[in-house]
Amino acid sequence: MKRSKLNFIFDAVAFAGFVFLTTTGVLMRYVLPPGSKRFKTIWGLDRHEWGDIHFWISIVFLGLLVMHLLLHWRWIINLITGKPREGSGFRAGLGIVGVIALLALSIAPLLSPIETTLESRSGRDLSSVRHGNVQVWGSMTLLEAEKATGVPAGYIIEKLKLPHSTEKEECLGDLRKTYGFTMDDVRSIILGYKEKH
Repeated sequence: MKRSKLNFIFDAVAFAGFVFLTTTGVLMRYVLPPGSKRFKTIWGLDRHEWGDIHFWISIVFLGLLVMHLLLHWRWIINLITGKPREGSGFRAGLGIVGVIALLALSIAPLLSPIETTLESRSGRDLSSVRHGNVQVWGSMTLLEAEKATGVPAGYIIEKLKLPHSTEKEECLGDLRKTYGFTMDDVRSIILGYKEKH
């Protein structure tokens, strides 16, 4: 097979991989956001299953990029070792520094320590930590919290000082972002209700 045809095939498949990688990323970020868990699916796949697909597409895409570089290796070597021109040493040095910085930046999260918190910076509850035998998550709706704890959703709405028009199908995490309460506030309200009744 001609080298130009092989280049075209790798480039076309890499472009398709990039499109799918972008699509699955947008899907997980905006269509099936964090906290949607098992409640939302597309084509029978939930957010985590789409995340697996996103991961494997990224692995294939990375492999295709490596193959692309290998197919163009002679050109890269000629560019680096070719006849020196004015400013070529600076450009080569800048390119090397850029590649090293890119590699360091991409590897840094893999080498960083993992921090465990009860809530993410975006306000979504990440824990399944029991707080006095009360287990609620930001991904739960008020109605689901009512069913799980036996505490009426109306009582939670009242104690959190939410508008009376608040729907029971609204997620606690979304309400938390809008009204500024914490998941521990919700747990305390539930515990207080249980102690009284």
